[in-house]
Amino acid sequence: MSTLYMRPARTLCGRSRLAAQRYLFVPTKAEAAGSHQLWSIMSSREEDVRVNGDHQLVADGGVNGEGEGELEAVMEQLAPEGVRALHARVEAEWGPVLQSACQTAAARALWATAVRDPAAGVLAGEKHLRGLHDKMRRDERAGAREVPGVMIAVRTLWFDARIEAAVGNLGGSPQVVLLGAGMDARAYRLSCLKECTVFELDFSELLEMKSDILHEAISSANHQKLTMMAKSLIRVPADIRDVGWMTKLQSCGYVPERNTIWVLEGILYYLHHVHAMQVLETIAACRASACTVLLADFMNKNATALSQTMYHFYHDSPDLLLPSIGFSQAMLSQIGDPQAHFGLLNHPQNLFDKLRRLPRSMEINPEDGTPCRRLYLVEASASPDDHTIL
Repeated sequence: MSTLYMRPARTLCGRSRLAAQRYLFVPTKAEAAGSHQLWSIMSSREEDVRVNGDHQLVADGGVNGEGEGELEAVMEQLAPEGVRALHARVEAEWGPVLQSACQTAAARALWATAVRDPAAGVLAGEKHLRGLHDKMRRDERAGAREVPGVMIAVRTLWFDARIEAAVGNLGGSPQVVLLGAGMDARAYRLSCLKECTVFELDFSELLEMKSDILHEAISSANHQKLTMMAKSLIRVPADIRDVGWMTKLQSCGYVPERNTIWVLEGILYYLHHVHAMQVLETIAACRASACTVLLADFMNKNATALSQTMYHFYHDSPDLLLPSIGFSQAMLSQIGDPQAHFGLLNHPQNLFDKLRRLPRSMEINPEDGTPCRRLYLVEASASPDDHTIL
């Protein structure tokens, strides 16, 4: 492991021809503020919660114990003028969906008692940190059982745990590919990646901004040194809706003949059906050359209905879909299951538990007549020895 003193952007591979949007139509601020419903798929009811005019993910669980002092410590990392100037550009130039990458980082930063991510705060920016923090405090004072950000925390920990298990099971030094990487910082925080080459694939605009923010933060006296946990990190600017994204990935050093872990966290449902299936089928085809592990989250149909502008792809049975396209096995979890709990969902009226106890085929909650909105966490694998028929 090496401590970073140099600019992370030096690992940016090539340029992308499309950086204006994140895999879908990006609504204007007026549209985002006036028409989008909150994605509260963990709840048996819809809520309309806004933080600084942007929709936030709200989840059920125990109240976050992150103190004011810890928040201010994160804010110190945002003090350098260069960091603040870059986040001002993000707020002015990026649409709501691109900014969702910063919102995810904010949730990870504010759930620091559960998620260790030293880069999350500086990647989130003050707007998203203060907005989510203020909402968490209001809900805590009101005794709310739905606390913003806990779903992101649980989802993050599930992906972390499955990545670590997959690295151990594959042995050697598997490649790890993060599609739609956003402000993900796993290459800096997961020690299990010490022998792995990590590829972050996303739009050029986002990856360049991410590199610039980290460079400014690392160069300042306010920020602790970031340690690169992965063996190497390569950022690949590409659009996964483009059929040539795999070719671009290979040109940046991805080797099809090496075992690979594919991480699709919070990305598939932003794609239209045709593009999501192309991505999944492209990954499944890699099994012909090496062992392939897929980690992804899926919305069910009811969940995508919360925002028909933002969310498109869904599947009510991803554990059946993936074997049908070439994976030999698929294991499905829901938020709140024993392997997707992490001690964070302790409210006696935990809505996640209520939802997951209902049959997956049940579309309407019999208690209140509202749609059942689900998020599925899925791990699938395949290898050259498999004989699954497509």
